[in-house]
Amino acid sequence: MKKILFVGAEAMPFAATGGLGDVLGSLPAALAATGDADVRVILPLYGQISAAWRSQMKSEATFTVSLAWRKLYCGVKSLQKDGVTYYFIDNEYYFKRNALYGEYDDGERFAYFCMAAMEAIGQIGFYPDVLHAHDWQAALCPVYLDAIYRHRDGYENIKTVFTIHNIEYQGKYSFAILGDVFSLGEGERERMDFDGCINLMKGAIVTANAVSTVSPRYAEEICAPEHSHGLSPVLSASRHKLCGILNGIDYVYYNPAKDRELAANFSWRTKQKKVENKLALQREVDLPERADVPLLAIISRLVSHKGLDIITDMIENLLCARDVQLVVLGKGDDRYERFFMDLEYRYPDRVKSLLCYDRELAKRIYAATDIFLMPSKSEPCGLSQMIASRYGAIPVVRETGGLYDSIKPYFEQNGKLMGNGFTFANYSTAELYDRIVAAVEIWHDQPRRDKLISKIMRTDFSWGQSALRYMEMYQDL
Repeated sequence: MKKILFVGAEAMPFAATGGLGDVLGSLPAALAATGDADVRVILPLYGQISAAWRSQMKSEATFTVSLAWRKLYCGVKSLQKDGVTYYFIDNEYYFKRNALYGEYDDGERFAYFCMAAMEAIGQIGFYPDVLHAHDWQAALCPVYLDAIYRHRDGYENIKTVFTIHNIEYQGKYSFAILGDVFSLGEGERERMDFDGCINLMKGAIVTANAVSTVSPRYAEEICAPEHSHGLSPVLSASRHKLCGILNGIDYVYYNPAKDRELAANFSWRTKQKKVENKLALQREVDLPERADVPLLAIISRLVSHKGLDIITDMIENLLCARDVQLVVLGKGDDRYERFFMDLEYRYPDRVKSLLCYDRELAKRIYAATDIFLMPSKSEPCGLSQMIASRYGAIPVVRETGGLYDSIKPYFEQNGKLMGNGFTFANYSTAELYDRIVAAVEIWHDQPRRDKLISKIMRTDFSWGQSALRYMEMYQDL
């Protein structure tokens, strides 16, 4: 049985801000369910982790972590969930903060986290076959393993995987703190250096035995300069160890047949009940209760690379030309928040702007939505299009990253329905408008709509196949 240790900065349901938390909250359980792996996860014990979870934890170890000149307390607590052992690194100075990220000393906080994780391996006596680090916050784990821990008993045969969830965030710092904060000597300068500064992600890419991304298409895209945020030379040189494996979603948490948040549960066989969720949401957000109008939704950070600029360029024309309703859930740039607030003010019976993020409300919107908009400029994987599909919404997406890998264009051939959504290639307002109109027209054609939604809801976005791909990668190592 393989021993796999994940190291990452967040995991559902303990503490999470986005897709990384969803992955670390569901992929380990999928791997454990194969029966071929002892899977464990290390993450920080954030102040945001609830008392209910803390009451289930037991103390595993207490020790001192050396980080440059610092001698720092570290406690390790654990709990079991879904066949996975979760370890929590306890240090209130670093992790009892108001937010998971965005602190002035994030570099030091996650350097401590990575060093503590490496030290914890020996303290708890779990020496993995594979250490799997995720994103820049855990990028120092493969670096520390080679630079500091490789010569120690039990560490010498550990293989490493580094997964890039979003290449935009790389962990860049001045070389003035190479030793003082990151506890690395001049011998590590070359592997950490990119464009004249410390780049933690680059260090992990060159050090890890394998590098993965969260979709096959994204693995191709990030080797090109326009998608790599500068790292294309490093990734091109490491292409022999780079692969893309599409993320999945948690089919227990996202299950319209059993979801307690919904006004009415439904499956692809009982999809007619979905309309009850639309009427309930319309009541909840004070839109006119109408079963006969297609409800469009956006659930997203309101930033340009999520496609908000091309949405805002065309959405008012769509509202004038078509009888539709729109619900927007998310926060982000002021200009987009103001835009949707103004749009709601001018179309109060057609638009509702919910400028927040609420995970349970999001599920109610997915269940109510007829057409889900996700025209991202770039999207490493994307989970929202998968969740929307699971809840019976017709996705309209741009062909990039994981959107390309998960949603294929709808058409009919010899009476057979092909694809599971509406897609467009160019980052274009006109193409987005055209695909939304096509989706609206299908929605009004009930026999074709029912056939399409049945296929969309049966598309397999579970972790099953992707977990097997990860197991194959571990075996190759």
